[in-house]
Amino acid sequence: MPPEEAGARRQETYDMSRLRSSSLEIKEKGTEFLRDQLDAAQKELKLKDEECVRLSHVRNQLELELEELTASLFEEAHKMVREANVKQAAAEKQLKEAQGKIDVLQAEVSALKTLVLTSTPSSPNRQLHPQLLSPGSSRPRGHTRNKSASGALQLQTEPLPTDAATNREDRELDSVLFAEFLSWKEKPGLDRSSAFISRVFREDIGPCLSFTCSKLSQSVQRAVENNSLTIEPVAMLSLPTVKDIESGAPNKCALSGMSRPCRHRIKLGDKENYYYISPSSRARITAVCNFFTYIRYIQQGLVRQEVQQMFWEVMRLRREMSVAKLGYFLTEES
Repeated sequence: MPPEEAGARRQETYDMSRLRSSSLEIKEKGTEFLRDQLDAAQKELKLKDEECVRLSHVRNQLELELEELTASLFEEAHKMVREANVKQAAAEKQLKEAQGKIDVLQAEVSALKTLVLTSTPSSPNRQLHPQLLSPGSSRPRGHTRNKSASGALQLQTEPLPTDAATNREDRELDSVLFAEFLSWKEKPGLDRSSAFISRVFREDIGPCLSFTCSKLSQSVQRAVENNSLTIEPVAMLSLPTVKDIESGAPNKCALSGMSRPCRHRIKLGDKENYYYISPSSRARITAVCNFFTYIRYIQQGLVRQEVQQMFWEVMRLRREMSVAKLGYFLTEES
């Protein structure tokens, strides 16, 4: 082989070798570039997967919170509807009770106006104060009913048999009692922190409503104070119920425990039980109710009298409680 041809072949072989080497180098670089691209893509994909997982957790949490909020809103709505229904029923009940009390109060105001206009200490109405009637005059029969929610009855004391010359009643104002009354009159109420009210409870109301059955006596006093006691006549021919027998009987007073004809019975507030009471117990309860009624009139500003006239009326009511406590009362017989 000529030297020229051999050199050309060697040169060709060398060129082919270089070409293969360059191709391998390019292939390796391309592979490395693609591997880098793949790694970058895998990292980016992993980040996107993590972001998707995080967003999925956020979505699940929001859905859970939305469900809880919806349930809470529905529960609150149902609660509001129930409360509204209860309030509506209570309001309707109070409206009916208020309408009934309005009728009672209108009757009381009319009676009070008649009392104020027709009877004063200086010129008393003898029909309202039968103890001022002369011995030869006839007095009204029975008790005068005070149309109040408590069913209180006006107690009338028996006129004592005295000579016509000494039938005039003298009185002298007690400065201590009057001062306590004036202090109470500035801010009238039934709070026992007042010296006036505290004295009346201690000296008059407590003893007057102190019966043998102490537990029932306390309940009666609370009902009288709350103006929720009812007194009603009893039909003597009607048979007592089981509850009535447990709370006394037509021939036994539930308060005193003594065997007496009981023509009236009492009911305390909204309770269903009735208690039979004797005329003496009824007179004592009535005397206290009359006192509370007049005190409430003053508290509501319905009494249009001078302070001294109010004071003497209060003293008269206190005397009635004392007289009733001693056992004096009027019967419904002539």
